[in-house]
Amino acid sequence: MVTRHLYNTLIGLPQWQIVSDREVKEVETMVPKGSPESRARHLGQLVYADAVISGRITRFRERQGEAMGAKSPASVAFVLELYDVKRGDSVWKARFDETQQALTENLLSLGTFSARGLRWLTAEELSQEGIKKAINELHQTLYRK
Repeated sequence: MVTRHLYNTLIGLPQWQIVSDREVKEVETMVPKGSPESRARHLGQLVYADAVISGRITRFRERQGEAMGAKSPASVAFVLELYDVKRGDSVWKARFDETQQALTENLLSLGTFSARGLRWLTAEELSQEGIKKAINELHQTLYRK
C-alpha cells in the first residue's frame, strides 16, 4: 500500500520517467546482496534508470477507533532515500515520523488540522501525506530555479 502511494505520487511528477513495479519485480532477484547503495546501483543498472528511490517503513500503527473519535491515533514513520545509479551513492534522504495528535494537545498544529479536517486519519492516510510531502521536497530540491 505504501509502495503504491509512492509510485502513484512519483508518476505524477513532470520531468520524471518512472520504471514500473512489474519491471522492478522482474529483475530484483538478480540484484546481489550488499549495502543499500550497492543494491540500488545494481537495480538501477538492470532497469536502465538514472536513480533509484528506496524506502524503509519503521512504524505503521493503525488508529484504534473511528475518524471522529479515536482511542489511539495512527502513527507512521519511514525513510525514503534516492540513490544516484552512476555514482552509487545516496543523494537525498527524507524522514517522516508522525503520530497524529489531538488539536487540544498541540495548538501549533491548527494548520495541519484545517487541511485534514477535524478527524483522525488512518495510518494509510497519514503515510500518504508523508509521501506527498517528502516527494514534493525532493522535486523542489532537484528543480530549484
